[in-house]
Amino acid sequence: MSPRGVTTPDVRERLFAAAERVLERDGPGALTSRAIAAEAGCAKGLLHAHFRGLDEFVAELVLDRFGRVARHADELRGRAGQGTVAENLLGIALALLSSAGPTVAGLALARPVASAHIREALVGGAPGFDTVQDAITDYLDAERRGGRIAERADTAAAALALVGTVHHLLMTGTHDRQRERAGQLVVLLDDALRHGPGGIAG
Repeated sequence: MSPRGVTTPDVRERLFAAAERVLERDGPGALTSRAIAAEAGCAKGLLHAHFRGLDEFVAELVLDRFGRVARHADELRGRAGQGTVAENLLGIALALLSSAGPTVAGLALARPVASAHIREALVGGAPGFDTVQDAITDYLDAERRGGRIAERADTAAAALALVGTVHHLLMTGTHDRQRERAGQLVVLLDDALRHGPGGIAG
């Protein structure tokens, strides 16, 4: 957050949601401070009143969406024994896919200053993919203790496979194709976790 002022959650989300709509509708090339303000229906200088510029804004958008999915993943820890393992894994996979769409993630990668800001924040403890991976591992460990997956299931490897694959899907392909691939992955992981040894459960 910029030292220029205190950004309230409502202002942040209003600007973030507006930026996502601009990106989805018009693509990265159309993302400017002016376009975001127009989409949000606010004064042109609002973004610069709270962020040091578009790079910081983009970085904070990505970090905010990472934080949102990390909170979702933290809730997963309490779902052991509820629903099915496959349903719970698919839920977190889809949350990851929606946390920062491929256009947003790609935009951050294409802006070195924004990417550096994100890396610095992650090193400093901001929630990211590692946070989500740890939460999934904890959840699967609880399911293993409850007997719903194989005793020898490699929960850490399963969590890594899920997060790593979803990260790849996030950067490639269309939204519908991403969801389809995520569903296929969850089916494979669920089978391996329940019926090891071999594969991930072994």
